[in-house]
Amino acid sequence: MHNKGKIYVIGLGPGNREHMSKRALDAIIDSEVVIGYKTYIHLVEDLLEGKEVIDSGMRKEVERCNLTIDQALEGKKVCIISSGDAGVYGMAGIMLEVKYERNVDIEIELIPGITAASAAASVLGAPMMHDFSVISLSDLLTDWELIKRRIECASMGDFIIALYNPRSKGRVHQIEHAREIMMKHKDKNTPVGIVRNAKRDGEEVIVTNLQDMLKHPIDMLTVVIIGNAKTYVKDGKMITPRGYKL
Repeated sequence: MHNKGKIYVIGLGPGNREHMSKRALDAIIDSEVVIGYKTYIHLVEDLLEGKEVIDSGMRKEVERCNLTIDQALEGKKVCIISSGDAGVYGMAGIMLEVKYERNVDIEIELIPGITAASAAASVLGAPMMHDFSVISLSDLLTDWELIKRRIECASMGDFIIALYNPRSKGRVHQIEHAREIMMKHKDKNTPVGIVRNAKRDGEEVIVTNLQDMLKHPIDMLTVVIIGNAKTYVKDGKMITPRGYKL
């Protein structure tokens, strides 16, 4: 019987080998074909000798998923890679959607990775020790009015907020609007951590507050974590108490 192949959807974590799971590493080694965005392919290029590699640019997610299925239908083991966790703003959702849209019987294994928020939080200390919300400021796939409403609700609820995709070259004002919304519900001195390239080469860390956060460089390689009403800073580390009695 002809082997139907298999698909691994892999989260690489921040990108360096030390923060990639053993299962992710094993799945890449096991795969005959590796598919992904060019930047992510580069992170694992030392593992790709003898493998077929298919890379592509931004906004080619559906195309990559269809290519992945086509390769698996030929009986190959194929992995499609994301940074962070493939199930958090990654390729897992669209991969499953395309599979069911095409109605194909292919095994898909989803392999989690360390998220950008978790990596950034570990660099900052322990800012996400209580209820938190992760919100992407990219409005490519989500209406900006809906994003604003989510920021408003999270701020009103005193959630810790981690912002993904905070600012790009062509999208500079969303982070300003987000801060305005948060300032309505959070104290201006609320601690804010800004982490660029978390757990990667070139890591940069800034601890500031809500009032001053826009005085610092923020781009698409940055995660911004805004504390809740009880978050404080000690020796340069953000700490959000869980509520334990000391």
